[in-house]
Order: sequence, then C-alpha cells, then structure tokens
Amino acid sequence: MPDWERIVRRELAGLVLGPEERREVVAELATHLEESFEALRGQGLPEEPAAERTLAQVKDWRELKRGIESARSKEDLMTDRVKQWWLPGFVVLFLSMMLLMVNEFIGIKPLIVSAHGSQRSAPVAVIYVPWLLLLVPIGALGAYLAGRAGGSQRAIFLSIIFPVLPHLAFFLVVFPVALILNDHVAHNVMISALCMGLAAWVLVPGIALLAGGLPTRFFVSRR
Repeated sequence: MPDWERIVRRELAGLVLGPEERREVVAELATHLEESFEALRGQGLPEEPAAERTLAQVKDWRELKRGIESARSKEDLMTDRVKQWWLPGFVVLFLSMMLLMVNEFIGIKPLIVSAHGSQRSAPVAVIYVPWLLLLVPIGALGAYLAGRAGGSQRAIFLSIIFPVLPHLAFFLVVFPVALILNDHVAHNVMISALCMGLAAWVLVPGIALLAGGLPTRFFVSRR
C-alpha cells in the first residue's frame, strides 16, 4: 500500500505554511487519497492501477499548492482583522455603552449646552462629563488591544474611535435628508440640532477616546 503522507509531502514540497498547518494539510489530503484508494481496491481494482487512478485525481500539484497557500492566506487575513480591529473595537464599544447606561442609571446630571446661548428654542447638546472622562482609558484599552494583536496604525486608530463610528454613520445619513427639507425655519433648526448632536456624540467623545488611545499607541509602538 502506498505511503500517502510521504507522497503528499513530496509533491507539496516548499508549501509556504507554518509547520503545524503544513502537517494538517498533508494529513488531510493523504487521508482523502487513502480513502479513494481503498474505495477503488474495494471495487476489485489491483493495487497499482488503483494507486495510479487515485493520484490522477490531482491533475496539477503546483496549482493545488498555490490554491492551498492562497486559501490559507485569506483565512489568516480574516483572522488578523478580527483580532486587530473588530475584537478591540467591539470591546471598547461595549464598555462605552455600558458606562453610559450606568451614568444615566445613577442619575448624574448632564451638561446642557445650547447652540445660541440661553434661548429656549435653540437646539441643545446633552454631554455626560463623567462618561467622557471614562472614554479616555477606554480609548487607551482599544489601542492596547489592537497594538498587542499586531494591528497596523489604521487598525489601531479605528479601534480607538470605534464607539463613535455608529453615531458618525447616523449623522452622515441624516444630514443629507435635512438639507433637502423645504421649510426654511425648520431647515435651519434641524441643521443646528444636527451640528450640536455631531459635536456631542462624535467630535467630543472622539477627542476623549483619542486622548487616551494615541499616547497608548505611541507607547505600544515603542515597545
């Protein structure tokens, strides 16, 4: 009976994979070939013709090797994105939302900022100062997690500001809708309110997150 693992290792010599991954690929392919060989032998085919027909299933070993390397590199890329961007981002997003809920549950009074001084009809922004202060270490955590996972500068930056990205997406969708409103007064009020909301939920929190994340990014990159 042919030594299928030896045959596969010989044909896939130079496969650009880690030692453990290479062993897994060789063992999986060898098992498949052995099963095909045994099936042909079970049909009454002699050993040598059965081995030849089994090997004929792989028409081009070089092409197979390139396909394996390409598939593994794509899997590694997706794994790296999860570890370097998505996981740190969702961790900081979850923490920021939970702390905001705790802030509201405790009943800490927010800072109310008006767009036009003290006018009652002017749009206002609600700013939770304690929550903003807590965003500083949250941003630092996002930078640390992304940097420790080997993330690029862009991945680290996105991990830091991840909690404000949903709000930014909301305003990017709503602003064009407000710009096409017909009523001039309502239009001006709407634009002012959106600008205040953008500052309160994107710009100011983003600054707080970066205040903690950028120094941490610098420290991680130095290490």
